[in-house]
Amino acid sequence: MDFSFFIGLVFGTAMILIGNKLEHGEFRDMIGGPAALIVFGGTFGAVLVHATPDTIKAMGKWFKELMFKPKVDAQALIDEIVELATRARREGILGLEKLAPNVSDPFLARALMMAIDGADSNTIRETMEIAMGAEEEEGHNAAKCWEAAGGYAPTVGIIGAVLGLIQVMKNLQDIEAVGRGIATAFIATIYGVGGANLLFIPIGGRIKLRVNEASNIKEMMLQGVLAIQEGTNPKLVRDRLSSFLKAEDRQKEVEA
Repeated sequence: MDFSFFIGLVFGTAMILIGNKLEHGEFRDMIGGPAALIVFGGTFGAVLVHATPDTIKAMGKWFKELMFKPKVDAQALIDEIVELATRARREGILGLEKLAPNVSDPFLARALMMAIDGADSNTIRETMEIAMGAEEEEGHNAAKCWEAAGGYAPTVGIIGAVLGLIQVMKNLQDIEAVGRGIATAFIATIYGVGGANLLFIPIGGRIKLRVNEASNIKEMMLQGVLAIQEGTNPKLVRDRLSSFLKAEDRQKEVEA
């Protein structure tokens, strides 16, 4: 589970609540069931109009992956590929046939099986890049829809505020009720702006980062398989794949 997301969400919400308290506001002043229904229900409806069913599913898939699927250990993956390269140098690439289905990543297994089946390097690269491109497009479309929700939420919040003000205007004879009604009406605006800037837009941004990281890992695996197919020395395979690591991880690799 990615705890940094929840830490950021809790911290941001806490700062807003503390600031509200310092302004002599009360927590109950920010609670409004109808406002939440209008903002989050209306935003979800707008996203349904905006996106295709497949993209809606992708939004849920990437959010789940972002929250609960751990990042790939690139260093461990390099070690695995180097071990495969060592085995291939010793026994030939056909010696990997029994190992390929059991490697840690399906993408690596697929590319490796293509190499074992005798596909040339151009065919392997073209085929796997098509798969990479499809996953990237799916991820980026999901991220755009989350960000689109962040664009719709504040506007739907304004709709909620206006609906609340309409009800206020019906009771202008009661000045005390007018004041309470105006305050309640703006709760929808808080939910809209808060939901956009604490949830929807940040989630979209994090999904984009995860998509880019996943693409980098897949490119590393593809380079590893092509190096194995070429019969490259395992040490050179490690050197090539280490270029995909982050700077601090590359330094650890060098020191190791």
